[in-house]
Amino acid sequence: MLRLSELRASYGAAPVLQGVSLEVASGETVALLGPNGAGKSTLLAAITGTIRERSGSAQFERENLLQLHSHQIVSRGVRLVPEGRLVFAPFSVEENLRLGALRLKGALGERFEHVYSLFPRLAERRKQPAGTLSGGEQQMLAIGRALMSKPRLLLLDEPFLGLAPLVVSLIRNSLEELRRGGLTMLIVEQKLDIALQLASRAYVLIKGRIALEDGTAALARRSDLSDLYFAISSRASARPTA
Repeated sequence: MLRLSELRASYGAAPVLQGVSLEVASGETVALLGPNGAGKSTLLAAITGTIRERSGSAQFERENLLQLHSHQIVSRGVRLVPEGRLVFAPFSVEENLRLGALRLKGALGERFEHVYSLFPRLAERRKQPAGTLSGGEQQMLAIGRALMSKPRLLLLDEPFLGLAPLVVSLIRNSLEELRRGGLTMLIVEQKLDIALQLASRAYVLIKGRIALEDGTAALARRSDLSDLYFAISSRASARPTA
């Protein structure tokens, strides 16, 4: 469904992605791992068109997303849950969800029902201003808002960042349900244990390059995985930059 080939992106003269190639098949959940500053969020920005300086190829069902504007990419069924949630604080939970479905025609009852079944807390707080929700509830709302548009590819940027263990478990269970339902997902994550549980394959991105790719089952069996992960990071950090 998604195939990146030699994807490059930069902010002005500063290169961030330096020829990234990866694939996400239809119905697959793939994790993108890496330390802070590796370029993970920039990769999602390149896919969704929110960074202009990019080259290479980002094929979504044989159409190059690099040739489209952000709103056109959304209309193709690609939705991003950004790091930091970015909910509309003065609006209610229900209003935030409705904004996620602006491009859908017809009644939205089924979409609301789907989101509320995944996140019952949002149903309980549907009339509550989003700004008064806890951090975990805002993350649920950000994911729910993206789901309201019936995405075909869901991109999640650090969905568990800064959340309490109980909330992490609730959101992970919801994502597992989406995975079982066949939704295609690319999840950016730093936590190896969560990524290996959710995804079928994982890529490790270091300083704008793919340093490792393998199935999560094989990675989970490696007793040296944590050491390997940090060793790769250390080696990449030690490389001279142009």
